[in-house]
Parts: sequence; C-alpha cells; structure tokens
Amino acid sequence: MPNNTIVCFGETLWDVLPSGKQPGGAPFNVAVHLHQLGQPVELISRVGDDDLGTELLAFLEERGVSTTYVQRGHTHLTGVVKANVGDRNEVVYKIVQPVAWDYIQYEDRLRDLVADADMFVFGSLAARTPATRETLYRLLQNARFKVFDVNMRPPHYTREVVSYLLEHADLVKMNHHELAEIMGWFGKDADEETALAWLAERFGLQGVCVTKGADGAIMWKGGKLYRSEGISVQVQDTIGSGDAFLAALLTCWQAGKDPEECLRRACATGSLVATYQGATPLITESQIAEFMAAHTV
Repeated sequence: MPNNTIVCFGETLWDVLPSGKQPGGAPFNVAVHLHQLGQPVELISRVGDDDLGTELLAFLEERGVSTTYVQRGHTHLTGVVKANVGDRNEVVYKIVQPVAWDYIQYEDRLRDLVADADMFVFGSLAARTPATRETLYRLLQNARFKVFDVNMRPPHYTREVVSYLLEHADLVKMNHHELAEIMGWFGKDADEETALAWLAERFGLQGVCVTKGADGAIMWKGGKLYRSEGISVQVQDTIGSGDAFLAALLTCWQAGKDPEECLRRACATGSLVATYQGATPLITESQIAEFMAAHTV
C-alpha cells in the first residue's frame, strides 16, 4: 500500500555565492521545504566522502530530514555550483561536472522506497549523465505518481531526455522560459492556456504548472486553467523560491485541496522564501499563513 511519503531524487550540492557557500540542489531544497511543511519525505542522492559531503549530511540531520538514502561515494567529490546573484531576480549557475550526484547507484531498497511512496519528484539536471539517468529511469518504472520539476540548466539537458521525462510524468512544473523552449521544440503556440492544455493532452498529464517569477503562476488541472498573481516583496535572492513553491504545491495537492488554493499557497510560499537569503530558510506554517493574510494573493 502507498504511504504519504514524498521521495525527492537528484542533486545535493553546495551553492557557492560571494557571501559564502549554502546547501542546495533542487530536490534537496524541495525535500527540506516539504519537511518544514510537515510532510514525510525521503531524499535519494549522493555526496562525496569528503568534508563538503559530511557538512551536507549534517545540515539535513540538523533540519530533521532523513539521510538514509543519501549515498556516499569515494571516487567523486560532493557537488558544487557557482551562483552569480548579480541579478537577484535571475540567478545564473555554473554547475561543476562530474560530481558525486552524477553517480547515484540503483539499489533494490530505492525501488522499494519509491514503490511505496505517494509521490516521486525528479528533475532533468540529475539526468545529465548516464549513471544517474539510468537509476532514475529504472525508478520511474516503480513510481505511483511522478512529479517532473523540469529545471533545464544549459548545457546540462537534451530535448530527448526532457521529452522522455515528460512522457513518464503525471504532474509537471516548469518556469515560463522552459515552457516557451519546450513548445518551440514541437512547433506549437506558447500562448499559456493553449500550451498547457496541449502539454496535458500530449503527455497524458494530470497537471501542468508554470511559474512566472514576479507575475505569479498558472496551472492546468482537470481541463481548467488556474491563475495566481505574484506578490510584491523585497527580494533578497530567488534561490530556492521555485523549490519552496513546489513543496507547498505538492503538500496541498496531496491533501486534495482546491487547485486554486494550492496555487495561491505555493505562490505565497515561494515569495516568502525570496525575502530571505539562501534556498532553505527556516519557515513555518504559521509564517506562511501570516504572510498570506498580509498580502493580496
């Protein structure tokens, strides 16, 4: 029988900023935010047998996130990303390769974990190399509900891989830049309502969600388009905002709440995180509720 655990798969790394290093990686951030929202979560990843890996594991443990399925490798170093935050609203990343999370090894216990979970969250970045991509593809065969967090980072993706992951997803989240690029691959109109409806039909998706930065987000579910306006905030940086958005969206989705409410709450959570520095500030349900009450969402 499935349980209510959400499993996040992929990169665990350090974002290196001018101000210092911070824990990061989209699935890592989503897992931390899910836990903060009270959601049972497990993270499948890999770090090196080095000080940076030890520090990442310690951070997860400090935040109360399980490290049971985070592998440690001896041949590749823990992942590092150099982040340029010159534009606070559009962070540019230089992602080092190869690193430990490029070599996540398939294990029977991972298969069992994914098969028992309610949701399996993954992105395109973790599929950039054959080893981790093969593990991901095998785990997808056992997942009950598959959430594709597109996360296309040039040059670490191909149309072939992204299309394959779309084919195997149930719910897809992407940003407006990614929507335009993907629709261009298929020679289709990138008009929001037309594009989301087409993607849902083409790939048999239960939902498609597109984030639009300060302009909020849109979601297609059940043959209907939902919108949530952006919230004007004093942005510290946008690192982790999309990951917090996804964590809140999945928590609401899993609870069976109204799509409009899910989208509104996700936008608020992402905006709240943008008022902090770093991807995983400590935030609580009560903070989100107060933030939503103080803003027109």
